[in-house]
Amino acid sequence: MELTVLERLTLLRILPHRGNLTTLRIVRDLERDLSFSEEEHGALQFQQDGNVTRWNEGAVPDKDVSIGPKAIEIVVGALEELDKVGALQMEMIDLCDKFGYEGKDDSA
Repeated sequence: MELTVLERLTLLRILPHRGNLTTLRIVRDLERDLSFSEEEHGALQFQQDGNVTRWNEGAVPDKDVSIGPKAIEIVVGALEELDKVGALQMEMIDLCDKFGYEGKDDSA
Protein backbone atom coordinates (compact mmCIF):
# COMPACT_ATOMS: atom_id res chain seq x y z
CA MET A 1 0.00 0.00 0.00
CA GLU A 2 1.43 3.39 -1.03
CA LEU A 3 1.53 5.74 1.95
CA THR A 4 2.45 9.41 2.14
CA VAL A 5 4.63 10.92 4.86
CA LEU A 6 1.50 12.27 6.59
CA GLU A 7 -0.22 8.88 6.43
CA ARG A 8 2.86 7.15 7.86
CA LEU A 9 3.09 9.66 10.71
CA THR A 10 -0.62 9.37 11.42
CA LEU A 11 -0.52 5.57 11.48
CA LEU A 12 2.49 5.62 13.80
CA ARG A 13 0.49 7.86 16.14
CA ILE A 14 -2.75 5.85 16.19
CA LEU A 15 -1.52 2.25 16.32
CA PRO A 16 -2.38 0.56 19.62
CA HIS A 17 0.33 -0.09 22.18
CA ARG A 18 -1.74 -2.52 24.23
CA GLY A 19 -3.31 -5.79 23.27
CA ASN A 20 -2.50 -9.45 23.01
CA LEU A 21 0.97 -10.68 22.11
CA THR A 22 0.12 -11.39 18.47
CA THR A 23 -1.34 -7.93 17.98
CA LEU A 24 1.65 -6.27 19.61
CA ARG A 25 4.09 -8.18 17.39
CA ILE A 26 2.18 -7.16 14.28
CA VAL A 27 2.08 -3.54 15.47
CA ARG A 28 5.83 -3.63 16.17
CA ASP A 29 6.56 -4.93 12.67
CA LEU A 30 4.21 -2.39 11.09
CA GLU A 31 5.81 0.45 13.04
CA ARG A 32 9.21 -0.69 11.79
CA ASP A 33 7.95 -0.62 8.19
CA LEU A 34 6.29 2.79 8.64
CA SER A 35 9.33 4.38 10.28
CA PHE A 36 11.68 6.71 8.45
CA SER A 37 15.21 5.81 7.40
CA GLU A 38 18.21 8.01 8.14
CA GLU A 39 18.14 9.18 4.52
CA GLU A 40 14.44 10.06 4.73
CA HIS A 41 14.99 11.98 7.99
CA GLY A 42 17.76 13.97 6.36
CA ALA A 43 15.69 14.78 3.29
CA LEU A 44 12.48 15.56 5.17
CA GLN A 45 14.15 17.72 7.86
CA PHE A 46 11.37 17.19 10.40
CA GLN A 47 10.69 20.15 12.67
CA GLN A 48 8.49 20.03 15.77
CA ASP A 49 6.59 23.20 16.68
CA GLY A 50 4.49 22.36 19.73
CA ASN A 51 2.03 19.69 18.58
CA VAL A 52 2.68 20.40 14.90
CA THR A 53 5.24 18.47 12.87
CA ARG A 54 6.55 20.07 9.70
CA TRP A 55 8.73 18.62 6.95
CA ASN A 56 9.93 19.30 3.43
CA GLU A 57 6.96 18.30 1.27
CA GLY A 58 7.90 16.17 -1.70
CA ALA A 59 11.37 15.40 -0.35
CA VAL A 60 10.69 11.66 -0.40
CA PRO A 61 8.31 9.61 -2.52
CA ASP A 62 5.37 7.72 -1.08
CA LYS A 63 6.45 4.44 0.48
CA ASP A 64 5.05 1.07 -0.51
CA VAL A 65 4.34 -0.68 2.79
CA SER A 66 3.26 -4.31 2.88
CA ILE A 67 0.26 -4.53 5.18
CA GLY A 68 -1.32 -7.92 5.84
CA PRO A 69 -4.95 -8.67 6.69
CA LYS A 70 -4.43 -8.72 10.48
CA ALA A 71 -2.52 -5.43 10.35
CA ILE A 72 -5.38 -3.93 8.31
CA GLU A 73 -7.82 -5.17 10.94
CA ILE A 74 -5.72 -3.49 13.66
CA VAL A 75 -5.60 -0.17 11.76
CA VAL A 76 -9.36 -0.27 11.07
CA GLY A 77 -9.92 -1.00 14.78
CA ALA A 78 -7.81 2.02 15.72
CA LEU A 79 -9.76 4.25 13.31
CA GLU A 80 -13.03 2.86 14.66
CA GLU A 81 -12.01 3.64 18.25
CA LEU A 82 -11.15 7.21 17.26
CA ASP A 83 -14.47 7.49 15.46
CA LYS A 84 -16.41 6.24 18.50
CA VAL A 85 -15.08 9.09 20.62
CA GLY A 86 -15.29 11.72 17.89
CA ALA A 87 -11.50 11.98 17.61
CA LEU A 88 -11.02 11.38 13.88
CA GLN A 89 -9.20 14.27 12.24
CA MET A 90 -9.32 15.67 8.70
CA GLU A 91 -5.90 14.24 7.83
CA MET A 92 -7.27 10.75 8.57
CA ILE A 93 -9.90 10.75 5.81
CA ASP A 94 -7.51 9.36 3.18
CA LEU A 95 -6.42 6.63 5.61
CA CYS A 96 -10.05 5.70 6.24
CA ASP A 97 -10.56 5.41 2.49
CA LYS A 98 -7.37 3.40 1.92
CA PHE A 99 -8.21 0.96 4.69
CA GLY A 100 -11.89 0.70 3.76
CA TYR A 101 -13.21 2.19 6.99
CA GLU A 102 -16.59 3.76 6.28
CA GLY A 103 -17.38 5.11 9.71
CA LYS A 104 -19.63 4.11 12.53
CA ASP A 105 -23.31 3.62 11.93
CA ASP A 106 -25.07 6.67 13.38
CA SER A 107 -28.54 5.31 12.62
CA ALA A 108 -28.77 3.27 15.82
